[in-house]
Amino acid sequence: MINETLPIFPLKLVVFPDERLNLHIFEPRYKQLLADIQKGDGRFGISVYLDKLMPYGSEVVLEEVSKVYEDGRLDIKTKVLRVYELVKFENPLMGREYAGGEVVFFENDNVLPNNVYSEFMVYLKEFFRLIGEPVKVLPLLVNSFTWTHKIGLTLEEEYQLLVLRKEVQRVQFLINHLTKVIPILREVERAKQRIQMNGHFKALDALDF
Repeated sequence: MINETLPIFPLKLVVFPDERLNLHIFEPRYKQLLADIQKGDGRFGISVYLDKLMPYGSEVVLEEVSKVYEDGRLDIKTKVLRVYELVKFENPLMGREYAGGEVVFFENDNVLPNNVYSEFMVYLKEFFRLIGEPVKVLPLLVNSFTWTHKIGLTLEEEYQLLVLRKEVQRVQFLINHLTKVIPILREVERAKQRIQMNGHFKALDALDF
């Protein structure tokens, strides 16, 4: 594998391949980063920061500068491309104000058995039904990253998912999460039904005693 050097933008955020990400740029160092990538191929890295800078992150590419403010702040639109491992980090990158580093990109394995995918679809549809979210879960158009931000994972759990290199591992990770969450949501649903019933007038048989 050939290492590549990317400008690095650390964030307390996990972003997944094919996701669209809008950013508001206001720090001078990241204004410089943006100016530099606009002269090149538009790519930079978003490395995950939890309690410290983590070794994995996502490569993104600039798609559009949506707005430039009078004071130099910018709103930009990006698309996430692929996951990387950060093997060398420089802060700041030589001669620049922002950080950078050498990265190795994932060789991603997207093979997924049909039975595992079908099981995932069942749990995903039930989850969205229970939370009352009008989401269309379309088979074959959904992968392990499609709805990840909407199913209640913590930032740490999203990071755990990001570093898994096989689709079957990621889907099984999400199935395990959903099998823990769905029973809780079902109990909440039953509690709501009981509360609604308690607000109705009831015709009760008189007790003979």
